[in-house]
Amino acid sequence: MRTSAIGDVTHVVPLVRTLQAASPSTRLTWVVGKLEQKLVGDLPGVEFIPFDKGKGREGMRAVREALAGRRFDALLHMQVALRSNLLSLAVKADRRIGYDRARSKDLHGLFVNERIEARTGEHVLDAMASFIEPLGLAQTEVRWDIPVPADAHAWAAEQLPGETPTLLVSPMSSHTVRNWRVERYAAVIDHAMARGMRVALVGGPSPAERALADQILAAVKHAPLDLTGKDTLKRFMALLGRSQMILTPDSGPMHMANAAGVKVLGLHAASNPNRSGPYSDRRWCVDRYDAAARKFLGKPASEIAWGTKIEKPGVMDLVEVPDMVERLEACAGFLALPLGR
Repeated sequence: MRTSAIGDVTHVVPLVRTLQAASPSTRLTWVVGKLEQKLVGDLPGVEFIPFDKGKGREGMRAVREALAGRRFDALLHMQVALRSNLLSLAVKADRRIGYDRARSKDLHGLFVNERIEARTGEHVLDAMASFIEPLGLAQTEVRWDIPVPADAHAWAAEQLPGETPTLLVSPMSSHTVRNWRVERYAAVIDHAMARGMRVALVGGPSPAERALADQILAAVKHAPLDLTGKDTLKRFMALLGRSQMILTPDSGPMHMANAAGVKVLGLHAASNPNRSGPYSDRRWCVDRYDAAARKFLGKPASEIAWGTKIEKPGVMDLVEVPDMVERLEACAGFLALPLGR
């Protein structure tokens, strides 16, 4: 059971792949959010039970009805929020494996009868991978291979034809304090386009994302391709397949990009990239988390609790345009992209 959010659901996919490789005959059922199912719901060999969070009790009742009369050998209860704890009662299982006491909250311990090992200093993906350790397994390989349908690939090819080096800019996090300033996004977009990169602005259909995109478009000197609100989760995965880099704060698109093998120019100050940054390669991120801890909490990051979020107004101002331009140029050099002067 992991219902949300997009990034965390992405982190669960390697666990599914590990279970399937270790025990091909095991039947897997995943209780997942309705939105998140649109990203992972076509993973082969997995039954999905969608949970519509927006429907409240009705959504929970739908999950109970879907699981009525069934019993499982084990429940991996990978979410600690009270709503998820209550939802877990729909799953009848002999073994109910949950988080260790330090990472539990909202009475999580009352809904499990086993716990994963207590650890700190690990990435969120590794924490989720540890849920299979009580089953006698270990995740030694991280593999996603999230399916992308042919129609999504065809749509992406229409938007991003040819082989031009491409930067996607996904500017908005659901935690808005993690977002960068409009003029700073615009400055990096202008730099990339001046160097000969194709830049596409991407985002969901919400009014807030549309408004942010419009502000960025008004601030740039050279307009990027505007795909805001036009893609779906699968279309976005297909766009990633035609791109080399993405500029984004800590957000679901960051982790989707990492799963697709795209280099992430990550913006980090409010959150620790070593815990929640792109799992596979954080070299291209700008990390100002320690500076944020010193400025807003009065101590270095090494002296605050692992996983502390420093979501203070102005925290992202610690990431400056030259920082990100330097990372973009370093990444372009690493990828040997054929850019102009």
